[in-house]
Amino acid sequence: MNIDHFINRVGRSGFICLLITMGLQGRAQPGRADDQLTRKLITPVRIVWKSDQGKIANAERLLQPGNGQADLGNRNLCVMQSTREGNPGILLDFGKELHGGIQVVTGLWKGNQPVRVRIRLGESVSEAMSEIDTVKGATNDHAMRDFETKLPWLGRFETGNSGFRFLRIDVLDGDVTLLLKEVSAISIYRDIPYLGSFRCSDTLLNKIWQTGAYTVHQNMQEFLWDGIKRDRLVWVGDMHPEVAAIHAVFGHNGVVNKSLDLSRDITPIPGWMNGISAYSMWWILIQRDLYLYQGDKVYLAAQKTYLAKLAAHLAGKIDANGAEILDGNRFLDWPSSEDPKAVHAGLQALMVLSLSAAAELLTTLEDQAAARICTEAVTRLKKNVPPVNDSKQAAALLSLSGLIPAGEGDRVISAGGAANFSTFYGYYMLQAMAKKGNYTGALQNIREYWGGMIKLGATSFWEDFNLAWIPGAAGIDAPVPAGMKDIHGDFGAWCYKGFRHSLCHGWASGPTPWLTEHVLGIKVIAAGCSVIRIEPHLGDLAFAEGFFPTPHGLLKVKHRKLGNGKIESVIRAPKGVKIIRG
Repeated sequence: MNIDHFINRVGRSGFICLLITMGLQGRAQPGRADDQLTRKLITPVRIVWKSDQGKIANAERLLQPGNGQADLGNRNLCVMQSTREGNPGILLDFGKELHGGIQVVTGLWKGNQPVRVRIRLGESVSEAMSEIDTVKGATNDHAMRDFETKLPWLGRFETGNSGFRFLRIDVLDGDVTLLLKEVSAISIYRDIPYLGSFRCSDTLLNKIWQTGAYTVHQNMQEFLWDGIKRDRLVWVGDMHPEVAAIHAVFGHNGVVNKSLDLSRDITPIPGWMNGISAYSMWWILIQRDLYLYQGDKVYLAAQKTYLAKLAAHLAGKIDANGAEILDGNRFLDWPSSEDPKAVHAGLQALMVLSLSAAAELLTTLEDQAAARICTEAVTRLKKNVPPVNDSKQAAALLSLSGLIPAGEGDRVISAGGAANFSTFYGYYMLQAMAKKGNYTGALQNIREYWGGMIKLGATSFWEDFNLAWIPGAAGIDAPVPAGMKDIHGDFGAWCYKGFRHSLCHGWASGPTPWLTEHVLGIKVIAAGCSVIRIEPHLGDLAFAEGFFPTPHGLLKVKHRKLGNGKIESVIRAPKGVKIIRG
């Protein structure tokens, strides 16, 4: 049928409608951020393992950068051939954790038929070598990381969408030959500059700052996720340290607003965000931090109705004695989840913090009646101070809320160093230590705890970590030697046992904003970064310097400790930013 005959059949208006429909099908959907994401091909940096079954030849070819194009030359290819002894498999390392999939370019082989393979993506070597089972916790939850597929003859094939560093490919059928020209990882990320920076006299702290920045960057996908392998969801509590890191590294980014709005729109009052009362409170605290950083009153005004209703709902969850009586999932973080007294103390403190923040925002929005509900609720809450006991989570929040003296919070948190720290609430433990002025102790805890992950091969920070796991444990970047524990597969608890454990989790990025705020000493104290206090605390460091992105441009600071212990500072602020020293 030619085009004129077709137009006569459907009519001119019908044809125009069809063209419009076809155009819409190929157009980006409003509200999506796919066009902000970039693809980059990553070449493997090493071959970790090859099976002793079947035959593998010229595997080093896969370590050479390619062009993504199959060709008829059929030269210098990796050969994977199944034999009577078995089927071949190979494990590749891309050098760092990343989000995305894989691209495979193949050659010509006899028979012209696709070859069936098994693909396994892993955040650790041992995960990429694991089975989907209930023994070690390996799963395909949220993202397919272990599956079978077919590779085409003389073609290019792309598959996968997960968080990973390692890739294992196994030929599944007998008596076949697979020829591989290239195997690349497809890194999918936001191509945004690292505007903020941090450098000091301790190279480990420098690496920790950068690793935290990279961790949150990987989770800045269409929305701001908790983890790139699991859960790949917008968990509002997880967002709080993530947003602090984003402001310290990238400046304002629309993925934050988009994710906050998603959580608001799918959670009508009296529901709790993610089913967790604390996470609705973290939403308020993020809104306060976002306004303080960005100064966008138009965006803040769009939150007014929901904010006022949420604040009133929270204010109604206080008993006659001033104690919180929150319902929903009563959760702070996983390590404290089995301690109801710690959870109550933490929620009491979060009520004070979030309602105080809501009062600030509602006052800015000139809703004095709603702000008064918040301040009156805070007054009642402050009459009831739960005991700290020995919970570092509770001590951190009680201290930051002012319900207990900073010294009492620091005493509990500093006991045993970084023992019983957690990747999420470790940020608030560090903040509480800073409130007492214990900067040297906080720096040591950062080195021990987050540095402990790096020493075990981490290129991004993990969903959970415990210093008690370290003795006798092997790292994530090599096969586990006999007689040693697997730091990934043998540890973890609650929802992240074994390989289900995420090794790139945004809530673990807290040291990055902490080092910027307390070592560089950069503290925003007026909306839109219009006023910033500079008060460096070098602790045991000889110098520290870096950049901080503001809506007005980059702020640059450089601090050097003199022989008498005093700090000499050089500060260069953009126009529109007032600097207060000390």
